[in-house]
Amino acid sequence: MPDKRADRLQTMLWAAWGLAVLWLLYLLSPILAPFLLGGILAYICAPLVAYLEQRRVPRIGGVLLIMLMIAAILVSLILIMIPLVRDEAQLLATRFPDAVALWNENIVPWVRQHLGFQLRLHLDPASLKKLIGDNWENAQGVLQSILPSLKIGGMALLGLLVVLALAPIAMFYLLLDWNSLLQRISGTIPRPWQVRALRICGEINAVLAEFLRGQISVMLLLAIYYSTALWLAGVDFALPIGVLTGLLIFIPYLGYIMGLVLALLVALLQFKGMEPLIGVFIVYGIGQILEGFVLTPWLVGKRIGLHPLAVIFALLAFGQLFGFFGVLLALPASATLLVALREIRTLYYASHLYRGDTDNEEINL
Repeated sequence: MPDKRADRLQTMLWAAWGLAVLWLLYLLSPILAPFLLGGILAYICAPLVAYLEQRRVPRIGGVLLIMLMIAAILVSLILIMIPLVRDEAQLLATRFPDAVALWNENIVPWVRQHLGFQLRLHLDPASLKKLIGDNWENAQGVLQSILPSLKIGGMALLGLLVVLALAPIAMFYLLLDWNSLLQRISGTIPRPWQVRALRICGEINAVLAEFLRGQISVMLLLAIYYSTALWLAGVDFALPIGVLTGLLIFIPYLGYIMGLVLALLVALLQFKGMEPLIGVFIVYGIGQILEGFVLTPWLVGKRIGLHPLAVIFALLAFGQLFGFFGVLLALPASATLLVALREIRTLYYASHLYRGDTDNEEINL
């Protein structure tokens, strides 16, 4: 009896300690973002550092090399975006009168002829300039009224800059001490649970690795598809827009929406009628179907052991429950849950309930 009381007291103390840690993490959640981002990047890059270390590259050299590679990829994306945005801004400034004429002479009649209703908005460059000048004072008043919101936005921007500055530092130290950290975590697991816990963690790690490989395959294939399809549709800057859309597709909605907006803007400024605009909508409509119902279920779901229908359901369910971040983490979380469900299934098949050997006692259902 005293042993049972001591075990029960110890269990209650450990549960209280766990709840206290969770509460502390909740309180510190506003400052955990850079460390969480650094941890995710370190987890992704740890196998690459280990590979370089096996090739006799010093660990600190491998860490710096991987971080330089990531920085080069980010700089390349920025260099792809800057010329595109600059050229489109120049085109928008120089072709604004032509865009107004296109609206009045082509789009308004096309909408009236094919859709059957009249657009009442008639644009005129002179009237637009006069309208902006007449309402400039009101616009200044509106800007003054939203200054508090701009301050809040400035604080959010400052927080983002802090995250971007601290995340590489956290990533560097985590990668540098990755093996020792894993050994310390392994040393804290209770000895009776260690074998099973390490096996489950190994399975989760393998599933997440397959998820990353599948996601990279989806990104590359979509980059090729969007670049080729936009080129066939006659859209200028097809290569940078397609590459950007494909590489950002791992962030739900962001890559797709950004690519669609840029492609529509480029197609509109080409002044070749409605054909390029319709082509952009067709390309991105097919791309969305291709990503959601073909590539992601088969290249990602198949690798992590999820049925294609389970992948689609996971994306919809996590998006409904947790919004943007739910969609972002849907497949990794589903892969982790899949390992847990396999373990539960193994325990169930080994249980007395499933086998029926309950010492001849009947189970009344």
